[in-house]
Amino acid sequence: MQRLQEQYRKSVVPALQKEFHIKNVMAVPKVVKVTINTGIGRLIKDDAATKKVERDLALLSGQKPVVRAAKKSISSFKVREGMPVGMSVTLRGRRMYDFIDRLISLALPMSKDFRGIDPKNVDRDGNLNLGVREQTIFPEVTYETLKDIFGLQVTVTTNAKNRERGMELLKQLGFPFKK
Repeated sequence: MQRLQEQYRKSVVPALQKEFHIKNVMAVPKVVKVTINTGIGRLIKDDAATKKVERDLALLSGQKPVVRAAKKSISSFKVREGMPVGMSVTLRGRRMYDFIDRLISLALPMSKDFRGIDPKNVDRDGNLNLGVREQTIFPEVTYETLKDIFGLQVTVTTNAKNRERGMELLKQLGFPFKK
């Protein structure tokens, strides 16, 4: 069992039950999924670069990313309907907790000028949206194979009923928020 998942079961669940006066353990907020997205719009023509982005995203997440196609044609962006414009990975269960643990303890502290996550990044349903400027902050990506630097958008989806419960869940899990 993962460190973060064990921490959730042993310390986060009782703390949230006590704070929000929840009697049923199944009603305690939890993380449902983590979605990692990246755009490959500027790399559409370069097939080798797209393969490298796919490889790096697979290294970060532990599973193969899904290529996302454009829904509409936009002539000013030179995009046609059906063209690949992004990649995404949805993590659940064990891989999700493993990724969150690496994000909190390794990647975010290595980020340049990181002073904490802005509380505004949590929406009214308690979900966290986080932008990562470059994939190099993750230890899985080696500098020898690095050619193209790309950004990621990480969404941590919770089943919290409101923003307050979602914020408290994320704080208890160890997400470093600004004061």
